Amino acid sequence: MSTPHIDKLIANHRREALHAFLLFCLALVLGVISIGIGPVYIDPLTVLNVVLQHVTDAAPGPDFSWAFDSIVWTSRAPRIVMAFAVGATLAVCGTAIQSMVRNPLADPFVLGISSGASTGAAFAITVLGTTASSALTLSGFAFVGALFAMMLVLVIGGRSGGNDPLRLIMVGIAIGYALNAATGFLIFASDSPEASRSVMFWMMGSLANTHWEMALASILVAIATIFLLGIAARHLDAMASGDDTALAIGIKPERVRLYVMIIVSLSVGVMVAGSGIIGFVGLVSPHIGRMLIGSRHRILIPASAGIGVVFLVIADIGARTLFPPQELAIGVVTGVTGAPFLIFLLSRMRRRFSATS
Repeated sequence: MSTPHIDKLIANHRREALHAFLLFCLALVLGVISIGIGPVYIDPLTVLNVVLQHVTDAAPGPDFSWAFDSIVWTSRAPRIVMAFAVGATLAVCGTAIQSMVRNPLADPFVLGISSGASTGAAFAITVLGTTASSALTLSGFAFVGALFAMMLVLVIGGRSGGNDPLRLIMVGIAIGYALNAATGFLIFASDSPEASRSVMFWMMGSLANTHWEMALASILVAIATIFLLGIAARHLDAMASGDDTALAIGIKPERVRLYVMIIVSLSVGVMVAGSGIIGFVGLVSPHIGRMLIGSRHRILIPASAGIGVVFLVIADIGARTLFPPQELAIGVVTGVTGAPFLIFLLSRMRRRFSATS
């Protein structure tokens, strides 16, 4: 027998699911529009026709253009697919990390995980001579670097962030700077100018050199990340309330942290290997998701993924169009938009702690 409370709860859950679905639709629409934006503008209908032709292997129509086909399918579509993968992955990883450490300022970039992945990739390029085409090797070293950075943050900063909620963030920032310095040293010590330029790619972040093999591999990793973290949604709900709450309902916090740590490190490693360091996506997206959807991770995780995609696609449009014909590094665009958001969160937390002290 239904009650007003249950009916209201069901209505809220349906509204949350609808918002998540609308975010997904918005991401798809922006993706199609973004493919058409560039030195040669291509209308969305033509973009859809080219994509559908390749996906369905249909015969070219009477208005078919090889030039448009090359621009859409070979040049622009892979980078937008990569933007979908990177945006979704960083967003859901940020959502999981914030719940795991119970700190709203946590994300792969701020905690130094992205810097660790970049250092791992830089080591593979400058010391082992790995080329950018060796995506599997770069992803492996980036994963090791990301895992190492996250373990350092958790061990030095305290597994639950200590009594000071900012402690974990400060440790993450310090480790990130240290790893960036290590990457800079690898660039300085390298005898190969080509290797140094490749490492600089990871330092700034870019989607310009994306190819279909890397884009498809990354989108598969993104889907797997959303699925695997979605499985742990109930555990993350409990972890967000504290270890005592998790233990009270039979959840072991240490196992959840290890599970999340491995998934986040592997996922971020793959994304950094393909796109370099792109900051603040994992910080901004979960907060917008909580404002629009709520804090229930079963819906928040896919919603954050959609917000991350929208954020990164818009940033990619800005990177390609702000200073034509040159392309701005996408990490610069996300940094310019994300840094003020971080300052806002810091000031908000400071007011909250001042009010409670």
